[in-house]
Amino acid sequence: MFTRLQLSDSTAANVEWDMTPDLAFCTFSAKGLRDDLSNSDERVCYFFVDNYGELPRLYLMERGTRFVNILAEVKAPIEMLNDAIISHGSALSSKDNFPVDAALKAWLISEVVERENSPFLFPTLQQSTEREDFGVPLPVAGEGGFQGPRRSLPQEQCTLSENQLEQIITQWNFYDTLLNPLGEFTNALTDSGDGLTVIDEATGIMWQRSGLDLSSIRKMTRDIEELNKKSFAGYHDWRFPTVEEAMSLMETSPNAKGLYLHSCFSKEQPFIFVAAKRSPTGYWFVDYKQGKVYWSSGTVPGGFARLCRNGAKR
Repeated sequence: MFTRLQLSDSTAANVEWDMTPDLAFCTFSAKGLRDDLSNSDERVCYFFVDNYGELPRLYLMERGTRFVNILAEVKAPIEMLNDAIISHGSALSSKDNFPVDAALKAWLISEVVERENSPFLFPTLQQSTEREDFGVPLPVAGEGGFQGPRRSLPQEQCTLSENQLEQIITQWNFYDTLLNPLGEFTNALTDSGDGLTVIDEATGIMWQRSGLDLSSIRKMTRDIEELNKKSFAGYHDWRFPTVEEAMSLMETSPNAKGLYLHSCFSKEQPFIFVAAKRSPTGYWFVDYKQGKVYWSSGTVPGGFARLCRNGAKR
């Protein structure tokens, strides 16, 4: 199988059968929850079932720190994919990623992994490096024509239970693929003119167009302090967004870059920290790749950040 795939030099040519989508997050994004990777450049391959579309699909993933790449799609029998979802205690309507089960693993070994030219394996095309597309230019701040009342979102750090989180999603009608698939929060994004930030005139919040790279929350907190000392974009009060603020950016469908986010924002921060811990344990994140809010356990989680500030306050 691997002779047909373009693996990087850091990727081992074997399948990590014990790897799951959740464990991959803990290993490569939440950091520190596994010690069996020899270095931060190492990458592994694993299969998973994607059930976000109308029908489940089976993919071979290449995963590493700061690296995610779908190597191939596998055209497995749909009945086997359905059985794999059910075997993990989920309904077929559940929108999530799932590990393979024992039956699907056995089929993959015999029909895909150990066959040099498996008719079920369809490698993805390697994409050339292109300049990121930020979409149609935004209107200039103050000239966007927004006339509605400004919506004041909570700005304080907090601890939320799952029930409280669901209430927030419902209260503000934020879109979430799982919790509120019919929701929609309307923004009024405008260009602040510095090339670094945008202002949502519907909420009064200024946002980074890009953000901070993958790191632990401890290091991220130090990076924010340093960024404020240097007055990024002329301001020194940048912070993690609250759940409400981060969810206010969630779009109802993916953009051309595959994120549930306006194209004016960089694709390099697919999921971000928010200023909220989970009760009784864990941290809340907003995932623009999957279009949902989720939590991760662990005392030192890792993620990206897109910082914000009150746009009316210098």
